[in-house]
Amino acid sequence: ADHCAIGGGHMNSLISLEKVNYQIADQHILHDVDWQIPAGAHITLTGPSGGGKSTLLRIIAAMISKTSGTLIFDGQPIESYDPIMYRRQVSYCLDTQRVVTALNNVGLSERTLHQPIIELSGGERQRVALIRNILFLPKVLLLDEVTAGLDENNKQIVHACLRQLNEQDHVTTIMITHDATEIAAADQLAKVVAGRLEVHA
Repeated sequence: ADHCAIGGGHMNSLISLEKVNYQIADQHILHDVDWQIPAGAHITLTGPSGGGKSTLLRIIAAMISKTSGTLIFDGQPIESYDPIMYRRQVSYCLDTQRVVTALNNVGLSERTLHQPIIELSGGERQRVALIRNILFLPKVLLLDEVTAGLDENNKQIVHACLRQLNEQDHVTTIMITHDATEIAAADQLAKVVAGRLEVHA
């Protein structure tokens, strides 16, 4: 059995942000963001355009550096990691086409993806396993409006993929979306409004 740290603080968080700020010149984009993200979380991040969502994701992805505050990943400050090694573990994704292409390449139908894994045939299960090998699995997947512009079928494929990565491969996912259906279906919802984070239960 997994032994988890009990209690608050960032002992049991995979990612911990404390008083994280980001500003460019005199423009304050993120204000004192405190966020504890447990391993295995499946978070939907929303909020008005220009509110700071993508900036927050890019800071977690180490694509830009916070102005002040602390960001701990897996027990260590983000600054202590080699950037290339860090990005292998915390992957930022703007484009789902790779996922959809991988699915199509191994000939998985949508029907397959809507079924629980237990109902799949042996061959189909093998193909699902193959997808996992095609797509390098990070510990954290950060998704910035990856379903925007996709039709409903491809959205369903992406959702099924992400659900499987989260539930079976224990990949922590944070997905930015403006899609009302995705927001309504969120396991855990967080919102960035005017540079401040609101986490909803």
